[in-house]
Amino acid sequence: MESREMARKAAGILNDKKAQDATIIDVSEKSSFADYLVVASGNSERQVGALAEELEDRLAREGVLPRSIEGKKESGWILMDFGDVIANVFTGEQRERYNLEKVWGDCPFIELEEEKESLEV
Repeated sequence: MESREMARKAAGILNDKKAQDATIIDVSEKSSFADYLVVASGNSERQVGALAEELEDRLAREGVLPRSIEGKKESGWILMDFGDVIANVFTGEQRERYNLEKVWGDCPFIELEEEKESLEV
Protein backbone atom coordinates (compact mmCIF):
# COMPACT_ATOMS: atom_id res chain seq x y z
CA MET A 1 0.00 0.00 0.00
CA GLU A 2 1.38 3.43 -0.96
CA SER A 3 2.05 5.78 1.96
CA ARG A 4 -0.51 8.40 0.81
CA GLU A 5 -3.19 5.73 0.52
CA MET A 6 -2.25 4.39 3.97
CA ALA A 7 -2.48 7.89 5.49
CA ARG A 8 -5.87 8.41 3.86
CA LYS A 9 -7.06 5.03 5.06
CA ALA A 10 -5.83 5.69 8.62
CA ALA A 11 -7.62 9.06 8.73
CA GLY A 12 -10.77 7.44 7.35
CA ILE A 13 -10.68 4.70 9.98
CA LEU A 14 -10.29 7.31 12.72
CA ASN A 15 -13.17 9.35 11.28
CA ASP A 16 -15.36 6.23 11.09
CA LYS A 17 -14.70 5.70 14.80
CA LYS A 18 -15.81 9.30 15.52
CA ALA A 19 -12.38 10.91 16.01
CA GLN A 20 -12.33 14.69 16.09
CA ASP A 21 -10.63 16.65 13.30
CA ALA A 22 -8.60 13.89 11.66
CA THR A 23 -5.90 15.62 9.63
CA ILE A 24 -3.20 14.43 7.23
CA ILE A 25 0.03 16.41 7.00
CA ASP A 26 2.42 15.73 4.10
CA VAL A 27 5.87 15.99 5.73
CA SER A 28 7.72 14.18 2.94
CA GLU A 29 9.67 17.25 1.82
CA LYS A 30 10.69 18.25 5.37
CA SER A 31 11.17 14.94 7.17
CA SER A 32 13.42 11.94 6.91
CA PHE A 33 11.40 9.80 9.33
CA ALA A 34 8.00 9.74 7.58
CA ASP A 35 6.04 10.96 4.58
CA TYR A 36 2.72 11.63 6.32
CA LEU A 37 1.48 12.44 9.80
CA VAL A 38 -2.09 11.60 10.69
CA VAL A 39 -3.37 13.59 13.65
CA ALA A 40 -6.71 13.04 15.38
CA SER A 41 -8.36 13.61 18.75
CA GLY A 42 -10.62 11.67 21.04
CA ASN A 43 -13.00 13.21 23.55
CA SER A 44 -11.53 11.20 26.43
CA GLU A 45 -8.59 8.97 27.29
CA ARG A 46 -10.89 6.00 26.84
CA GLN A 47 -11.78 7.09 23.30
CA VAL A 48 -8.10 7.72 22.50
CA GLY A 49 -7.41 4.08 23.42
CA ALA A 50 -10.37 2.83 21.39
CA LEU A 51 -9.30 4.88 18.35
CA ALA A 52 -5.74 3.51 18.49
CA GLU A 53 -6.98 -0.08 18.91
CA GLU A 54 -9.39 0.26 15.98
CA LEU A 55 -6.67 1.72 13.76
CA GLU A 56 -4.25 -1.06 14.65
CA ASP A 57 -6.87 -3.80 14.12
CA ARG A 58 -8.22 -2.52 10.81
CA LEU A 59 -4.82 -1.89 9.25
CA ALA A 60 -3.59 -5.31 10.48
CA ARG A 61 -6.44 -6.93 8.51
CA GLU A 62 -4.80 -5.45 5.42
CA GLY A 63 -1.35 -6.68 6.40
CA VAL A 64 -0.13 -3.33 7.74
CA LEU A 65 1.36 -3.68 11.20
CA PRO A 66 2.80 -0.90 13.34
CA ARG A 67 6.56 -0.89 13.79
CA SER A 68 6.01 0.51 17.26
CA ILE A 69 3.36 2.08 19.46
CA GLU A 70 4.33 4.67 22.05
CA GLY A 71 2.25 6.12 24.85
CA LYS A 72 -0.84 4.97 26.66
CA LYS A 73 -4.38 6.21 26.63
CA GLU A 74 -3.82 7.50 30.17
CA SER A 75 -1.11 9.84 28.84
CA GLY A 76 -3.54 11.43 26.41
CA TRP A 77 -1.33 10.68 23.39
CA ILE A 78 -0.67 7.49 21.47
CA LEU A 79 1.84 7.51 18.60
CA MET A 80 1.67 4.66 16.11
CA ASP A 81 4.59 4.23 13.71
CA PHE A 82 3.56 2.54 10.47
CA GLY A 83 6.81 3.39 8.70
CA ASP A 84 6.13 6.18 6.21
CA VAL A 85 2.94 7.07 8.10
CA ILE A 86 2.89 8.14 11.74
CA ALA A 87 -0.52 8.29 13.42
CA ASN A 88 -0.93 10.51 16.48
CA VAL A 89 -4.09 10.10 18.54
CA PHE A 90 -4.53 12.72 21.27
CA THR A 91 -7.02 13.95 23.79
CA GLY A 92 -8.08 17.47 22.84
CA GLU A 93 -5.96 18.93 25.66
CA GLN A 94 -2.78 17.11 24.57
CA ARG A 95 -3.37 17.96 20.93
CA GLU A 96 -3.51 21.65 21.82
CA ARG A 97 -0.42 21.31 24.00
CA TYR A 98 1.78 19.70 21.33
CA ASN A 99 0.10 21.50 18.40
CA LEU A 100 1.62 19.39 15.61
CA GLU A 101 -0.40 21.32 13.07
CA LYS A 102 1.54 24.47 13.99
CA VAL A 103 4.90 22.68 14.23
CA TRP A 104 4.40 21.31 10.69
CA GLY A 105 2.43 24.35 9.52
CA ASP A 106 4.71 24.95 6.52
CA CYS A 107 3.84 21.51 5.09
CA PRO A 108 0.83 20.74 2.88
CA PHE A 109 -2.31 19.56 4.65
CA ILE A 110 -4.45 17.04 2.80
CA GLU A 111 -8.16 17.61 3.18
CA LEU A 112 -10.03 14.33 3.54
CA GLU A 113 -12.88 15.51 1.28
CA GLU A 114 -10.35 16.55 -1.39
CA GLU A 115 -8.64 13.18 -1.12
CA LYS A 116 -11.95 11.34 -1.36
CA GLU A 117 -12.87 13.24 -4.54
CA SER A 118 -9.50 12.54 -6.18
CA LEU A 119 -9.96 8.83 -5.55
CA GLU A 120 -13.42 8.82 -7.11
CA VAL A 121 -12.32 10.44 -10.41
